[in-house]
Amino acid sequence: MSGVMERTLAILELLGKNPEGLQVSLIASELDMPASAAHRLLKELSQFGYVRQLRNQGDYALTIKLAGIGLAFLARTGVPDITQPILDRLAADTRELVRLSVIDGDDLVWVGVAQGAVAGLRYDPGREQGIKVHLACSAGGHALLSTLSDEEVLERIGAQGIKPDFPVGPGAPTTISEVLASVAEAREKGYAVSFDSYHAGMGAMAMPVRSTETGAVIGCLSIAGPAVRVTRELMEDFYPLLKEAAEEIGGAAEASFFFNRNRALTAQALETETRQAG
Repeated sequence: MSGVMERTLAILELLGKNPEGLQVSLIASELDMPASAAHRLLKELSQFGYVRQLRNQGDYALTIKLAGIGLAFLARTGVPDITQPILDRLAADTRELVRLSVIDGDDLVWVGVAQGAVAGLRYDPGREQGIKVHLACSAGGHALLSTLSDEEVLERIGAQGIKPDFPVGPGAPTTISEVLASVAEAREKGYAVSFDSYHAGMGAMAMPVRSTETGAVIGCLSIAGPAVRVTRELMEDFYPLLKEAAEEIGGAAEASFFFNRNRALTAQALETETRQAG
C-alpha cells in the first residue's frame, strides 16, 4: 500500500471496524505498511482529533469526530427525517427489524433502522449502520442485483467478491450460480429472500426502493428476524406492507437533495453508457 492519502483512509476504515482500538503493530500488519509509517500517520490523525491513544504506548482508536461528521451530513441530507417515520411504522406492523439502505455511487449503504420486536428472539445489528452492504450474501444485496442484468450482476460480484471479510451463516452463497439463482427468484417474486446467509439463524426479505418520479433505484428496504419466526410464509404476508413502505419512501425521496443527486449521477452514467454503446 502506497500513498499517504491511501494509507490514512485505510487506517480510518480499519479502526472503524475495531472500535475497541488496535496496536500500531497490528495496524501496520493488517494494512501491509511499515510500523513507522503507521505510527506517524496515527500521530497526525491524533493531532487533528480523529484518533486518540487509549493509554501511553497503548492502542489507537477513533474518536467520535469522524462519526459526528457522518451523522451531521446524514442529518442534513434529510434522509432520516423523510424515512424514519415510515421505517418505524413498518417495524411496528411487522414486529420485526426493518432496515433501509441507500445507493451511494456504486455502493449500497445501510443508513436507517427500526426495531419492531419487543420480546422474545430478536436481531439487533449493533455495528452495521453506515456499513456497505455485501451484495452476494444479503437480501438487500440480492434485491439490488435483481434490478440489473446478469452481466452487471457478474461485474458487481466480481468487484466485491462472493465472500465478505466477516463470518457469514451456513446458507451464504459460495458460487456465482447460487447468487444468480437467488437474483432470478427475486426478479420473479418482486423481493429477495435469504436464510442463514448474512447471519446464522436470520431470515430476511428485501425489495428495491425506486424513485416515484423516474423509476430509478435509490435504495433497498428489508425486514429481518429470527429464521424460526420469519419464514417464507410470513414473508408473503409481509410483502404488501414492505411494498407499500418502499413506494412511500420512493415518493418522499423527492424532498431530499441526496436522493436527487444520486438520481442525477445515475442518469449521467446511463447516458454515458448509451453514447459509448452507440
